[in-house]
Amino acid sequence: MSIASSIRHAFSGRRTMVIVVAGALVLSAAMGVRQTFGLFIGPFSFDRGLPVTLVAFAIALHNLVWGAAQPFAGAAADRFGATPVVAFGAAVFAAGLALAGAAPNGAMLVIGMGVLVGVGISCTSFGVVLTAVGRSASPEQRSMAMGLASAGGSLGQVLMAPLAQAINQAAGVSTSLFALALLMLAAMPLGIVLDRGRSAPAKPSGAAGESLGKALSLAWRHRGYRLLTLGFFTCGFQLAFIATHLPGYLSLCHMPAGLGVTALALIGLFNMGGSWACGWLGGRRPQQKVLGWLYLVRGAAIAAFFLSPKSPLSVTVFAAVMGLTWLGTVPLTSGLVAKIFGVRHLGTLFGVCFLSHQIGSFLGAWLGGFVFDQTGSYTLVWWITAAAGFLAAGLHFMIDDRPEAVPPAPEPLAV
Repeated sequence: MSIASSIRHAFSGRRTMVIVVAGALVLSAAMGVRQTFGLFIGPFSFDRGLPVTLVAFAIALHNLVWGAAQPFAGAAADRFGATPVVAFGAAVFAAGLALAGAAPNGAMLVIGMGVLVGVGISCTSFGVVLTAVGRSASPEQRSMAMGLASAGGSLGQVLMAPLAQAINQAAGVSTSLFALALLMLAAMPLGIVLDRGRSAPAKPSGAAGESLGKALSLAWRHRGYRLLTLGFFTCGFQLAFIATHLPGYLSLCHMPAGLGVTALALIGLFNMGGSWACGWLGGRRPQQKVLGWLYLVRGAAIAAFFLSPKSPLSVTVFAAVMGLTWLGTVPLTSGLVAKIFGVRHLGTLFGVCFLSHQIGSFLGAWLGGFVFDQTGSYTLVWWITAAAGFLAAGLHFMIDDRPEAVPPAPEPLAV
């Protein structure tokens, strides 16, 4: 099947198309806003006198809270639908941004950008949005639909960084964060559209017919699920470190002012193509193999960038390669979970897997700031980030993606 035919097939139902677009808009708001956080480290540090370690901790904490809350957000969406979950998450996300913008001290910044933003994004990102998209598509086109939603969601990553930077330069960090908070509030009604897929029929597979407790127990006994969960840790570590500390690292390398913003925007731009391509490949090749090669390329790109002379060209090439491999892991990982265990508890099972991702995100964002404060250099963390990619590739190449069979219930005894 050609690429054009694949897209037409994925969008064969109008309902699916509308859900994919709504999902892309919610992801654009949530992930685009999150992508800007690295731009605020300097203003918070220099203008408000907060240590880099503290600001990095607040950003890192939202990743950890996001991961801890994701299984609960996914379970709530599985049970009640996306409408209340997205509305609640967008409101909490906006409150966290507003509190960070008005924060007079480090404690309020940690509560706003760390705790509230973490809870909010767990309800407005992949575990809720892609689950709704996955339910609306057929099993054959699920990976493609998720990839398209992720690709469309990358638009926010392209637009938000320049927008936040422009507002910050013109009116200050507080106004910039307040504007981003209003944007999150505008995404609240989109959960209604995502719920159009709840009545779509889905073929039960594996854990799809089991209770939540049995599904969780079954998943954790599955070796492939454990390897997938461990490998997802690396994705979070790499992305959080780069998104949080790349602008500061480029400044240390005496790169032109604004190149960090450009790099983040380029990552978002190329992520649009990368997420779609990964979703397309995941429908035609074993998803765990695609993930393995993705981590391998990412690890090699990080090592090559760190070792190469820094120039606007090398930064542009690095941002492009990272963008192509940035969030393509998400439709592949969620699609693989759905393939093995079905979609009934997809939000919860992906949420548990995503917790590992966010523990990695916490460490990537926080460790970068800690190592820099201690040594004045990011060298150690760059090497850890590259090596983790090769390790994750090996883990994914060992995953068995055969659907998990659930033993049939015993027949009742004749009386």
